[in-house]
Amino acid sequence: MSEHFIKNIEIKNFKCFKDFKAEGFGRVNLIGGKNNVGKTAFMEAVYVNVHSQNTKQFTYSTYCLKMVREKINILMQPNINYKDKFMEQSNQMLTESNIHKTFFEIKEIDSVKKYYFNLSDKEILVNFKEFSFDIEIVPNIIFIDNFGLSTDEIINNYSAIQKKDEEPYLNNLLEKLDSRIKAFKVIYEKPQCKVNDKYFEVTEFGDGVRHLISIVTSLYKAENGYLFIDEIDNGVHYTMLDELWRVVLDVSEKLNVQVFATTHSKECIESYARVAKKLEDEEITFIELGRNDNNQIESITYPYEWLIDEIEQNHGVRGW
Repeated sequence: MSEHFIKNIEIKNFKCFKDFKAEGFGRVNLIGGKNNVGKTAFMEAVYVNVHSQNTKQFTYSTYCLKMVREKINILMQPNINYKDKFMEQSNQMLTESNIHKTFFEIKEIDSVKKYYFNLSDKEILVNFKEFSFDIEIVPNIIFIDNFGLSTDEIINNYSAIQKKDEEPYLNNLLEKLDSRIKAFKVIYEKPQCKVNDKYFEVTEFGDGVRHLISIVTSLYKAENGYLFIDEIDNGVHYTMLDELWRVVLDVSEKLNVQVFATTHSKECIESYARVAKKLEDEEITFIELGRNDNNQIESITYPYEWLIDEIEQNHGVRGW
């Protein structure tokens, strides 16, 4: 596997995770479990961890996740400083992987509030009032929530497909999803699909079309990086799942992208295993989350052969 891939992680004091460890990740990792067990929070912790080169990346990752989680609240209260607010909520958060260590703590020193960072053993202590909250975006680390990307994000990511002259690849996939769609283009700065020789904005179609475009364009944009997909099968009919997974597995291998995705669906998990077996892609895992008798979150990481065996024997792997 690529050297930049996350293989293991320890998470402390992050949302529902108090003291959690998991290991054995592959190039493509599907996360399952019951409702409210922390599937999305697990991805978010990994997302923060890979943004640990400096404080600007850390600030961006926490702010970005806040935007994803609270879009409606942010629209209703646009004047609130959410960078500050989410930094406060991240107090004493630790994520440590084979790639990075990220620790953030708010300290009170001589009655002065200070931010303390330990980013891969580089310690930074700064007065709260002097902290800039400047951000740095890493273009090949992408998080897709269950609503898909915004119009601006789709346009930006689509440029990565255009640079590789892969427009026909996306068009073919969209036609398989909806036989009426013959092409996708960005026209007058609006993503549009061609139906009956006319172009219509993507917003005129179902959630599945937007979600599929978000995933495929992001795979190309995330070359040599990371892609996080919340509810990967959202809006996608079960008959299209095999095709979706074929694309994710093929493109992630070709472009060296590590993928983390969540699902609630048994059909999605079965499709994932089925396609991986057909492609003989052994760089996949299934991460099953559940709670122990003490209500603490634990995980089981299924490597390729173990997952295939569990699915073929019809064993349940959707959490406990």
